[in-house]
Amino acid sequence: MHVGYGAAFQNPNNALSDAEVYRNEIRLAEMAEPLGFDSVWSVEHHFDDYTMCPDVLQFLSYMAGKTKHVKLGSMVVVLPWHDPMRVAEQISLLDHVSNGRFILGLGRGLARIEYEGFRLDQNEGRNLFVEYAELILNGLEQGYVEGGKFTKQPRRDIRPFPARSFKGRTYAAAVSPESMPIMAKLGVGLLVIPQKPWDVVKEDFKIYHKVWHEINGATPPPKPLSGGFCYVDENKDRAEERAMKWIMAYYHTAMKHYEMTAEHFGKNKGYEFYSHVGKYISRHGADQAAEDFAKLMPWGTPGQVVEKIAFIRDTIDANGVMMNFSYAGIPFDEVERSYTLFAKKVLPELKKMKTEELAEPAALPMPRHSQAA
Repeated sequence: MHVGYGAAFQNPNNALSDAEVYRNEIRLAEMAEPLGFDSVWSVEHHFDDYTMCPDVLQFLSYMAGKTKHVKLGSMVVVLPWHDPMRVAEQISLLDHVSNGRFILGLGRGLARIEYEGFRLDQNEGRNLFVEYAELILNGLEQGYVEGGKFTKQPRRDIRPFPARSFKGRTYAAAVSPESMPIMAKLGVGLLVIPQKPWDVVKEDFKIYHKVWHEINGATPPPKPLSGGFCYVDENKDRAEERAMKWIMAYYHTAMKHYEMTAEHFGKNKGYEFYSHVGKYISRHGADQAAEDFAKLMPWGTPGQVVEKIAFIRDTIDANGVMMNFSYAGIPFDEVERSYTLFAKKVLPELKKMKTEELAEPAALPMPRHSQAA
């Protein structure tokens, strides 16, 4: 099984200086390759203490220079917040400097603070995501970007020209059932963050696979990748007590950032599914919602964590996971204990699990002539 390390750069309630958070998070990310992880990931967010990686491709470019072998994953680049021409250039550049190690993860974003901060109408979020994804993914295969109802991009080359295809190594975050056919039509794999009952997730996957095969025939989709918030301790009771404390605390930061209990949440066009999340929290309370979220995550003794990740693999046929160990303000020495214990006791067992290898990128030919000429 492919096992990645996820860096979130959280600073809840601004308890530390952002500089201290970055020093420690970078240090932990740089430990991933020596500890035996297969990839390093981060996620894009803006404007508050929820997560502080405003440019995941810039962070991964730094990690490309600090590592030799690990793959580098975006979980995710939020397309509506960017110019698609620029994103295509950044992706191509990162893939060149990393020698083809980049795994592209895409998303459309959810938080009002971010959409309003970029002066965007969130009601257009889904339309912008689909158009930008099509422009970027087609552009990365053909070497230029052109068109778009919203973008109106004049035909321009991506330089440096993409050297490798992104087919088979592009994924997208999809939470709502309505997103499943969109991702299937785009021809991308799925990034899963456990946050719904697994039986519901399995039903979502049925929609995805049905549409995928209607569009792509017998060619199978990339097997999904699953993120997660992990805590490991040799003592079972201590592992449960600390995992529930910190993972529940993380979910409270998510509820705050996304304003899940606010009147507007889930009211924007294309985001109606999320109204169910707000209603669930209203019925059961924020603490119960956080507890339910935490129970989906792979925490416990090393043996329990192996079992929980095996369950995720078997449930959605995942061939990789990306684990976050630093979140919700866990003291960094405690993060490191959990992280290194995972590497020592859990990682070797996950490596024994039989899964497909992640797709290696196929080489693309250099265009003979400039498409902009």
